[in-house]
Amino acid sequence: MSFEGETAVVTGGTRGIGRAIALDLAAQGARVIAIYKSDEAAAKSLLEENGRLGGRLSTEKLDVADYAAVSAFWQKLEELPHGVQILVHASGIRRDRVLALMSRDEWRDVLSTNLDGSFHMAKYATIHMSGRRYGRIVFVTSPAREHGFEGQGNYSASKAGQVGVARSLAREVATRGITVNCVSPGFVETDLLADLDSETRKRHTAAVPLKRFGRPEEIAFAVRMLVAREASYVNGAVLDVTGGL
Repeated sequence: MSFEGETAVVTGGTRGIGRAIALDLAAQGARVIAIYKSDEAAAKSLLEENGRLGGRLSTEKLDVADYAAVSAFWQKLEELPHGVQILVHASGIRRDRVLALMSRDEWRDVLSTNLDGSFHMAKYATIHMSGRRYGRIVFVTSPAREHGFEGQGNYSASKAGQVGVARSLAREVATRGITVNCVSPGFVETDLLADLDSETRKRHTAAVPLKRFGRPEEIAFAVRMLVAREASYVNGAVLDVTGGL
């Protein structure tokens, strides 16, 4: 799969799974714009990889929950000679707490980034790609959408919502040469799971048939398959990358 001449936007693209996706697509020849909200150190670290990737990596500071900022970002992308062909929405946060004790802010923060951010980015990506009659959109969701893990009512709702948005959008834009799919990673070794205590980690590992957590690079490979031109008949799908969970 070659992505020479294509431009990809990857939200959450400077850390964890998003970082792996950004690096993978750049290694395959794409120009990649990695979006981050506030972690300047992570953005700087990613750009240190730029030289070996032929200068194909750049970063952009953007809060995907900010509708006006997202609109302005995509308006700026209209200036690109060949436009954007790929959007991967990998931004995601957790604010875990049992529902009875969860604050409204903990609920709203997660929905704003994970679900509202999906809407904001996909809306403007669709407008951008429709005129060019081609595009690939992928949301990074989670098995929490089905399993509803304890203390993750907000996160589970946001991830279930992503799938609903993706499947509806997949029907709306199919005739314009745009496909919309989801990748659903299981437990992956990233900062997002760094706060798990040892007992919880052991319990989750035991639940995975492969008996290990995944690596970000394994998720990036799944995303690469879905955003390739060859994946032209995969639309509205959810690809589980969970080790059999």
